[in-house]
Amino acid sequence: MSSTTHTAARTVLISGASVAGPALALWLHRYGFAPTVVERAPELRTGGYKVDIRGTAIEVCRRMGVLDEIRAKSTDMRGGSYVDDAGRTIGELPADIFGGRVEEDDEIMRGDLARILYDRTRDDVEYLFDDSIAELDEYTEGGGGVTVTFDSGTVRRFDLVVGADGLHSNTRRLVFGEEERFKRHLGAYISIFTAPNHLGLDRWETYHALPKKLLCVYSSSGETDAKNLFIFSAPEDVPYDLRNVTDQKRLLADTFAGDGWEVPRLLGHAADADDFYLDSMSLVEMDRWSRGRVVLLGDAAHCSSPASGQGTGLALTGAYVLAGELARAGGDHTVAFARYEERMRPGVEQNQKMAEGFVKEMTVGSKWKIALRMLMVRTLPKTPWKNLIAKKIRDGIQSAANAVPIEDYATPTATPNAATATPTTTPNAPTPTPNASPITTPVTGEGTPRPTVTA
Repeated sequence: MSSTTHTAARTVLISGASVAGPALALWLHRYGFAPTVVERAPELRTGGYKVDIRGTAIEVCRRMGVLDEIRAKSTDMRGGSYVDDAGRTIGELPADIFGGRVEEDDEIMRGDLARILYDRTRDDVEYLFDDSIAELDEYTEGGGGVTVTFDSGTVRRFDLVVGADGLHSNTRRLVFGEEERFKRHLGAYISIFTAPNHLGLDRWETYHALPKKLLCVYSSSGETDAKNLFIFSAPEDVPYDLRNVTDQKRLLADTFAGDGWEVPRLLGHAADADDFYLDSMSLVEMDRWSRGRVVLLGDAAHCSSPASGQGTGLALTGAYVLAGELARAGGDHTVAFARYEERMRPGVEQNQKMAEGFVKEMTVGSKWKIALRMLMVRTLPKTPWKNLIAKKIRDGIQSAANAVPIEDYATPTATPNAATATPTTTPNAPTPTPNASPITTPVTGEGTPRPTVTA
């Protein structure tokens, strides 16, 4: 227990209801805090693509009590293949090599994971949908809490605020400054959308590599449609308004214009897709993740880009560590935030470094390098050293997946009492009502493209 004079935190506002936010809310509630989650979207976001649960994140999910539910929703991918311009199969590889998975590692659709975490917390946690933070006041050490003005006009006060609102974090912008100060473009973009499964894929992913481009079409367990994924090299200052979906679709169409295989048909699906997503492959690099009573979590603090395959794992692990350190410190955020960052940062940096390498592997720049890669894919299953190559791939991924060690956080005797931790509402301001809206709108989120096999 900390001996400082800081008042123990009880009420915590979490911005973002994807994965990191609800996971943190689950742990905070168990420790006796009173979490509130605010989400800009009108409903729970259920779109997105495959995300990996491996390494430390597996143990975190076990301790959360959701591992069996994740297993039940596994993508159950069987493997993948590379095809040429004519659609002929160049080579096939099993799922364990494609995903670099071992033993208990699993994979789930991001929307399914978000649903599991929401269902586990909705009865114990206040959710405010269709709203967002507009202003944060008195969050530095001189104040006794954080006064939050919402877009809806409501004003409330919380002991702590957590930004778990992704790469383009609104919380980070309000407290630390504009995004450009912390985002580092990795030289590529990623796009994904849902389309008819015209290739008839069954728990299978099909790849087509082009110079500085990679396409993947896949359909996972229980899905009748397919996900179409495009990755391509491009500078950050492309001449398109990337806040506009029409311009995003135009960028994708212009980039892949004239390419073969199924590209024309896939671009046609992109034009009609209502869950179309496109964003840069970028890292978020910050000297510190907290300021006063505000702290960042997951991609908002340290986005490792989809190329790492570890964004979800780091979000789950970070939520466990942050809540555990707050409980261990008896709600003293000055101690807890420092310990949280100290435990997380080395593993985060390892995963970000891995992401930089994977982006380059996904967007190979020349035809001869692609040909060499395809030769390896075709011959690997027949070579006597295939197990050694597969082990090399897995070892690197597993090292990153286990880069953040976790501890046992026992509930302290002086845990804040959730029963008395009712957030304060400013007089004459309407109190938001938790909105447990049904899930209807597919919206994409972070995910994990398969790393390209390399020797």
